[in-house]
Amino acid sequence: MSRIRSAATLDRRTFLAATGAVGAATGLGLAFGPERAAQAATVSPGPAPAAPVPVKAPAVPRVPYTRGTTLGSVSAPRGSGGYRRLGDGPAWNRVVRSELGTAHGGRDGRRTALASFVQFTDLHLVDVQSPLRYEYLRAETASAWRPQEALSVAGVVSLIERVNALPGGPATGAPLSFVMTTGDNTDNNSKLELEWYLTAMSGGKISPNSGDRRRYEGVQDSGLKLYWQPDSAVRDADKKLGFPRLDGFLEAAIRTVHSPGLRLPWYSTVGNHDSLPGGCYAPGDPFWTRMATGERKLETLPAAEAAKVWKAVKEGLDPKGEDFKRLLTSHAKQARTVTPDERRAPFTRTEYLRAHLDPAHTGPGPHGHGYTAAHLDGNRLYYSFRISDDVLGISLDTTDPGGHYTGSVGDAQLRWLERTLKDNEKGEKAHVLVFSHHTSKTMNNTRPDPARPQEKRHTGAELVEVLAAHPGVVGWINGHSHKNEIIAHDGFWEISTASHIDFPQLARVIELVDNHDGTLSLFTTLVESAAPHRTDFSDLSQTGLAALYRELSFNAPQARTDLAGTAGDRNVELLLKR
Repeated sequence: MSRIRSAATLDRRTFLAATGAVGAATGLGLAFGPERAAQAATVSPGPAPAAPVPVKAPAVPRVPYTRGTTLGSVSAPRGSGGYRRLGDGPAWNRVVRSELGTAHGGRDGRRTALASFVQFTDLHLVDVQSPLRYEYLRAETASAWRPQEALSVAGVVSLIERVNALPGGPATGAPLSFVMTTGDNTDNNSKLELEWYLTAMSGGKISPNSGDRRRYEGVQDSGLKLYWQPDSAVRDADKKLGFPRLDGFLEAAIRTVHSPGLRLPWYSTVGNHDSLPGGCYAPGDPFWTRMATGERKLETLPAAEAAKVWKAVKEGLDPKGEDFKRLLTSHAKQARTVTPDERRAPFTRTEYLRAHLDPAHTGPGPHGHGYTAAHLDGNRLYYSFRISDDVLGISLDTTDPGGHYTGSVGDAQLRWLERTLKDNEKGEKAHVLVFSHHTSKTMNNTRPDPARPQEKRHTGAELVEVLAAHPGVVGWINGHSHKNEIIAHDGFWEISTASHIDFPQLARVIELVDNHDGTLSLFTTLVESAAPHRTDFSDLSQTGLAALYRELSFNAPQARTDLAGTAGDRNVELLLKR
């Protein structure tokens, strides 16, 4: 049953939920007619957690609004040629998609907000100095090494600052009630990266450095022409394309970053880079721990061997990494000597859960960020949570422990999902939003889970069938592909969002509304980080580095140019039958 309240008559329970004082929003149900702006302006998103500099809570705006979103402006390149500078570019307008429902006139004045939140995905907070990084495959894949990735922490903190400044949902003005990350929060499945991620989200100081605490030790001070050498006069391959020389870049990149932490409750969904060493190898092998924490870092590899390694990774021919381990061992003498660091060790599922349950990382809540002690006891990384009185959230674990970067779900998880959906239909019949890391197209890996060798694994196509069989499901929200794409399935929308490491570096605001005409709408609005579009090469402050993070990602050689998707994959209103 829909609980409809005007913004002027919010009860205390609803207000506390909307401001983040308790978990996710309860009883959101905000009505937004033509006169709603003046009423909504009395509602504040609430106080911020402890931060280095207190920030006043933004007032709820007149709606719809565009400021601070890609509805207002989008970073875009200037000029032509090699390295291109970014500046303010034309906005991405909102597109109405009606494949699953009719767009009736007058719905703007009738609609009621049922949920309003933000999706982060594929943050890839990366320890670029880790011996487990495979930069030597750069010629084979752009994801092996990116010139911007040493600045990933500054970039993520700037994204957090953007969300903290949003005054509400751009379409409705409804207070944002939480942030959900849909996986690949870390890059190397590293304990240190996990600490950076949890600190960034909850607030605190981060030193984005490993190994030698006094200096950078990685491919960008190697003198190798394969990589951009920002502090050096070396005429490397990227400088030949126009990349600048930036004296002091590496020193700035490992300098302490201050995160205010999210001012909203946040939840966590696991991705393959969070679960698997290298994002693709079956976990639990002590070799990966020795490799990650050791003193030998391989930085180059003969082209023929690099091509062979990447073929095996891409096609999933070596899910346990046996051939890869032999290659690394055979090239140990050619590897660079670096400072070992125990903090780089891969984390286990149990360690991942314990870190989320650590009170030091609770931030604005909820404690555990979706996970509880019961998940720790059952070694389970999927859960459900209440988004509002009318909306249920379900977070899935689509990583295959058998290895490879594509995904699937085990039979026990699929049966749990079916029970959860059926139980919802017996009760208040809430609308359901499902979250996962992998997309329906990238769940084709059915290797057995080594811990459950007899359990059947299920593909994305099978998951689509299950979700379509339950009319309460209105959306499946995911990442992994690093590309904006929205697909209409039978009865629900699949919303895939671009990453925050590859350009255009986005997050997505999602608002679910009841149009009170037999239809619902899912509004999605993309946002960039708070860093300015224009960079200043002399500005190596935390904000300046975040701006440079974006510009470098645009100019990264071999980077894909289709990740923004089409207009119908960006800022949209997605209609569907109620």
